[in-house]
Amino acid sequence: MTDPTRGVLYPDRLPHFTRLPPGDEASDLVEWYWIPQWDLPDGVESRQTLLSYPAANLAVEPDGVTLWGVTTRPSERVLRGSGWAVGALLRPAALSVLTAAPADLADSHVVLDEPALHGAVAAAMPDVQAAVDAVESWLVARVGALTPEARLANAVAELLMNDPGVLRLDDAAERLRVSARTLQRLAHRTVGLPPAAMIRRRRLQEAAQRVRDDPGASLADIAADLGYADQAHLAHDFRTVLGFTASDYRGDR
Repeated sequence: MTDPTRGVLYPDRLPHFTRLPPGDEASDLVEWYWIPQWDLPDGVESRQTLLSYPAANLAVEPDGVTLWGVTTRPSERVLRGSGWAVGALLRPAALSVLTAAPADLADSHVVLDEPALHGAVAAAMPDVQAAVDAVESWLVARVGALTPEARLANAVAELLMNDPGVLRLDDAAERLRVSARTLQRLAHRTVGLPPAAMIRRRRLQEAAQRVRDDPGASLADIAADLGYADQAHLAHDFRTVLGFTASDYRGDR
């Protein structure tokens, strides 16, 4: 399973947080489950900035069930009072069943009318494993058998987001033995982001993690290791996407 701090820019600020892998039946539907729980004193906030994994999320919270689309920019969540959420980071095979147009859901969300799912999860909390089991059972029943296209979409996302050797769309197309155009269309239909954007997101997540966790590494070395043209290219991505420099981020730790 991917490092649980990947995409979390300030992990030390997280509330109590559990991340669980999917069971065998849902391994083609879910990357992982995430369960934050918090109980903050009056007047205290927990503010977390995320450079999210390029995938949709199904979230069950005390007030309902929401399908969140892929994000194209950093997002921020401010926690107050007490609460919890049981979320599933969805693989393309699941998202393409839950919405007909993933690209239309980018940077947006839709509330799902699923009272049985909500009731089962709310009744299970704070037993996080039981709550996750309820989400998993619902997803497996809702999605059903996977089509060949759904399996290919999963393979595309897995390659683009986890293989550091894939730096260009053509790299992925050659590896999967399909055309670049096929990959572009498939990503649009099942993720909501173009493949090039997914690759950029992976590299920036990895760069942020290196900058944060390896203070002895030079920014030039990090840029070279992750396939950036040079340090200036890495600096441009930081400023453009995150709004601050890599040096500022390292100093803000």
